[in-house]
Amino acid sequence: MKKDITKILGIKYPIFQGAMAQISKYQLAAAVSNAGGLGIIASGGMSEEQLREEVKNCKKMTDKPFAVNLMLMAPNIPDMIKVVVEEGVKVVTTGAGTPKKYMDTFNEAGIKVIPVVPSAKIAKKMEDIGAVAVVAEGSEAGGHIGELSTMVLLPQVVAAVDIPVIAAGGIALGSSIAAVYALGAGGVQVGTAFMLAEECPIPQNVKEFVASTEEMDTVVTGRNGGAPVRSIRNKMIEQYIKWERENVPREQLEELTMGSARKAAAGDIENGSVMAGQASGLVSEIKPAKEIIETMFNDARETIKNLKVNF
Repeated sequence: MKKDITKILGIKYPIFQGAMAQISKYQLAAAVSNAGGLGIIASGGMSEEQLREEVKNCKKMTDKPFAVNLMLMAPNIPDMIKVVVEEGVKVVTTGAGTPKKYMDTFNEAGIKVIPVVPSAKIAKKMEDIGAVAVVAEGSEAGGHIGELSTMVLLPQVVAAVDIPVIAAGGIALGSSIAAVYALGAGGVQVGTAFMLAEECPIPQNVKEFVASTEEMDTVVTGRNGGAPVRSIRNKMIEQYIKWERENVPREQLEELTMGSARKAAAGDIENGSVMAGQASGLVSEIKPAKEIIETMFNDARETIKNLKVNF
């Protein structure tokens, strides 16, 4: 049996709050941690000073474990790691690269490292360098995604490693938790559902936009450039799709999307990139993070209890 992620991290529920750039800030992270999950501060797009302030504010709001997500391709990543170490953060999730060359630093500081992975091969490499768990994120997720769906990716990652595997992508219901546990998951990571948390620091109109989304309203852009991103369709996304089909220069596409995540987080749902996953079609109520977590796990227990299968 693989180790229990709740015991490894000291959390009540095996649920991570997704690291959503410009969205996953201390208010949301603290609320999720206080509710028994693992809140995560997304450092993408932040300066070292901003990250330090986020961590300090999170500590003021919770005495429970929380994490910082590090985008390893960021040019200031050594300084961001320095902040994490100096501020005593004990859990780090990583994306956009391998944490291999920083593992000695993390280990010396007693920091548990949990990379987000798109394949079983990479998951095994992360286990070999000392990761305590991995997040297997399927293409249903919002933001930057890989090619495999959660249903296909998850069991292959589970088979490849002996550390806990956290399932991500398309999870917003208790029945979804039950399903990924059947595939071998040791926990879940949820992003889109937490966009509707009362504590999520995005404007009300953005939450209502996500809540009104139906199952076919997200779309993946950027495949041609090798950087696929899932967002909710809006004016800017439709323009991007049109230009992408017309093979306009990459610079023109980059100019269109410049600062789009920041715009969306500030309330511009037409010209910003609202990076929500396909699970946006499953959520429609704005409620406290605690209620989101407890409802999901209560429903998961009921699903498992009532599951009757005849083959």
